Order: sequence, then C-alpha cells, then structure tokens
Amino acid sequence: MPGLIGKKIGMTSVFSADGKNLACTVIEAGPCVVTQVKTVENDGYEALQLGFEEKKEKNTSKAELGHFKKSGTTAKRHLVEFKGFDSEIKLGDTLTVDKVFADEDWVDVVGTSKGKGYQGVVKRHGFGGVGQSTHGQHNRLRAPGSLGASSFPSKVFKGMRMAGRTGGDTVTVQNIQVLKVIPESNLILLKGSLPGAKGSIVIINK
Repeated sequence: MPGLIGKKIGMTSVFSADGKNLACTVIEAGPCVVTQVKTVENDGYEALQLGFEEKKEKNTSKAELGHFKKSGTTAKRHLVEFKGFDSEIKLGDTLTVDKVFADEDWVDVVGTSKGKGYQGVVKRHGFGGVGQSTHGQHNRLRAPGSLGASSFPSKVFKGMRMAGRTGGDTVTVQNIQVLKVIPESNLILLKGSLPGAKGSIVIINK
C-alpha cells in the first residue's frame, strides 16, 4: 500500500468537531524522495523505494552514493519500499504528506516498541504472581511459579513464558484514524498512541 516514512515527534490532544478531546500522536511524515522505481521487467514486481532524512556523505558508502546520484538527491538515512503508488510518480520526485494522506483516512503504522531490557514475568507477560503477600511469604510474590512436571518429561518445554529481554520489537498497529494533516509543517496527527519512543522512525501505510 502507498505510504511514507516518518518520525515520531510526541503526543498531544485535539478537539473533534463534536467537542471530544482526542489524544493523538504527532508524526513528521516526509518529505520522502523516490530513490528507486522497481518494475516487473527489471525486478519482478512494482514498487517505489523512498528515502527519508539526510545522511552525511562521509558516513555513506560509494555504492550508496552512486545509488542516490541516479535519483539526483543527497544521501538518505532510511530507505523503505512501498507498493500501490500511481505509475505517474518518477525517479527523483518528492512526496509530501498532503500528496499521500488526507483527513479522515485510515492507516497502518509500523514502529519499534520501546526497549525495556531484562524484565520478569509480571511485567513481560502479565503474570499475577505466586501466593500471598502476607503470612510469612517474602520473596515469591512476583515469581513465575512451576515450569513443568519434575518426574516426566524432566525438562522445560520450549516456548515457556519466562523472564527475558522485553520490548524493542517491530510492532504494527492497524486501522489508525488520521485526525489532521498539516502540510506546511509536514505533520500528520494520528488518533491514539503508537509504538516507539520520541524521535523513532515509523512507517505509515495507507
């Protein structure tokens, strides 16, 4: 589906037409440059590769510089492919937020959730804990409990929900409403919260 690469700015709230106060996420969407046009003849499928955010040339390989030179643009930090764009879009064109999205659109957003580090089962999986908090218990409240039978099969099965690294995963949130598009600032307001920290990169699919 057509879309843009964006950067999460933060959250705010706006009033709807019927007076409701709606929480929303502010995203700087684009401008994105078309750095490659993929065709069925050359690549086996149709897609557009979009570039977002400037990148210093000293941190860019010569192969990447040659790739960007073909589209007549500077080096970009993030490259993402999108399908479903009109065939009228050419190599080197710049796509802005108002060319792709409009008010009352519905989008899917892909982002990277906040990393939490090593966490226990209560925070990671929502366990309720073991036993009571009183009657002499002092160190088992947030424990995972039994991991399986001891006599047979005498092992812990794979996939058992246990403590471990939490967050930092690719998360897709579907059917998010576009509350407002602000083209002069390349901003788009999406209803509700989205995965990722401030400044993180998100992919918005129409």
